[in-house]
Amino acid sequence: MTEREQRRLTMGQLFAFFIPLGLSASLVTISHVIINSTLARSADPEIIIASYAIGLSMLGVIEKPAILLRQTCSALVRDRTSFRAMTKVAVCLLIGMFAAGLLISYTPVGRLLFLHLFGAQDAMLEAIIHVYRILMFVSLFSGIRCLYHGILISNMRTKWLTIGMVVRLAAMYAMSLYFIQTNGVTSGKVGAIIFLVGMAIEAAVSFLEGSKLARSLPLKKEGHDVERAGHIFRFYRPLLFSSFIAVVIGPAINAMLGKTSDIGLAIASFAIAGSLTQLVQSFFSYMHQIVLNFYRKDAALALRFALTCGFVPTILIGILGYTPVGPWFMEHVMGVSERLMNASLHTLRVFMLMALLFPWLDFCNGLLMLRGQTKVMMVSQAANVAVTLLSLVVCISAVPGWNGAIGALAQSLGIAGELAVVLYAIRATSSGASRRIEPSL
Repeated sequence: MTEREQRRLTMGQLFAFFIPLGLSASLVTISHVIINSTLARSADPEIIIASYAIGLSMLGVIEKPAILLRQTCSALVRDRTSFRAMTKVAVCLLIGMFAAGLLISYTPVGRLLFLHLFGAQDAMLEAIIHVYRILMFVSLFSGIRCLYHGILISNMRTKWLTIGMVVRLAAMYAMSLYFIQTNGVTSGKVGAIIFLVGMAIEAAVSFLEGSKLARSLPLKKEGHDVERAGHIFRFYRPLLFSSFIAVVIGPAINAMLGKTSDIGLAIASFAIAGSLTQLVQSFFSYMHQIVLNFYRKDAALALRFALTCGFVPTILIGILGYTPVGPWFMEHVMGVSERLMNASLHTLRVFMLMALLFPWLDFCNGLLMLRGQTKVMMVSQAANVAVTLLSLVVCISAVPGWNGAIGALAQSLGIAGELAVVLYAIRATSSGASRRIEPSL
């Protein structure tokens, strides 16, 4: 970009870049709102939502390698040779995830994990396993989706991510209406089926468009050295190790909520409040991309953008938690009962802290990426896990009656701990030389 073009950089350009990304991320979270809203209309919503939430937490652990295919593919695939190498890695990962799914679903390993790692009750165990036997197929379609998302992103066809998500949500909503109108919401398996159908459809859209792009790539791009699966793994492995540090948080929260005074209410209220918080927060989850794409060109403008948008999530969560908007939405849109609604509102108010801190954490993580200091993120994520676990233990011992709010407070304090480490690292190295890293990170 020339000096003259840099001077013309405006806030409007940043919004034009940011809004499509935010919309795409927000649409992802709507799928979980659809599922929780459907399960909330069952005869025993607390137990059913809890069984689905625990199964989904296990999916979050197993699915993580598939999610990282998106960043890896968009960063490394530039020709058909590198795509073949990427495909080999993806196939190995999908086989490994499916094998893990079978082990969890059909051997005593799964029962031990759900009982002792996730804190599930014996009475809920069979329901959780039946849910996960469906959810394990979601990870396979997610891997296919993310592989071809990488191709679409690197070729600037990001509109297809939005198109695929819109089609997915339409299918999930239609399935939701079917189960509700036929009085078929009888177990957490309903949520798993809705999720599976939606993910399969989104994967199909991504595959159809992404495979056409892959075939149009040159056989070998000059100067692009990624040729073998080993090249892919060298990039992918650090991302995987780092992500598995943070993935401990979800299962840990569900496990500790299993020790509250009302287990079903705690897990269900945390799931509902968490889905609403994520719905609001996800729109602002690409703040790091503002840093990566604009900070070097106009640091003051990038910071002004962050100041403009950074406080919006906590304001929106406050509106849901402290005005009639929240109860109306939970009752009429999500179909939540009064008892569960009150517990979810209490939990949602605590989530305001996390909504306040997260955009700034994402912005600061963008600075670390820009400087190539990604090793700091492993330390900061470890701090997040440590603070979260300590907060859970203290709160469960002191105030078990807070139920789902315990999870919200622990997760928020964990984000605060992570942000503190990141800010310290940025300040300690602010005078050092920085360098760019892979653009997809």
